[in-house]
Amino acid sequence: MINDHVSDMVTRIKNAYAMHKKTVSMPYTKVVEAVAKVMLDEKYLSDLKIEGKNVTEKKLILTLSYKDDTAAISSIKRISKPGVRIHRQVDNFKPVLSGLGIAILSTSKGIMSDRHAKIAKVGGEVLLELW
Repeated sequence: MINDHVSDMVTRIKNAYAMHKKTVSMPYTKVVEAVAKVMLDEKYLSDLKIEGKNVTEKKLILTLSYKDDTAAISSIKRISKPGVRIHRQVDNFKPVLSGLGIAILSTSKGIMSDRHAKIAKVGGEVLLELW
């Protein structure tokens, strides 16, 4: 049983990139799908598929992105954890790796990257940072 699906997602992606896998599968949740869609929009993933019909059978299949045998994600880390939630206001956003990376936030307007959150002028819980 998985209690923190986003941390499980981060671990699976790290391990898949370490083993140079093309795809990684994980249990489906709406939050994991929304985070994966942000990563797909920011070109950190190549493709996203949902398999299965029932809630218990649904799986999310992520196709990892490589450029010349180099992983698109150098580092990915979970910021806000179930025991310690980290929230930031729109004025307190700091660039991730001097603007080369992104932070993924859960806001009142949905899950989005820090760039889109600045445009929408909303703050929220910082789920993870990647570059």
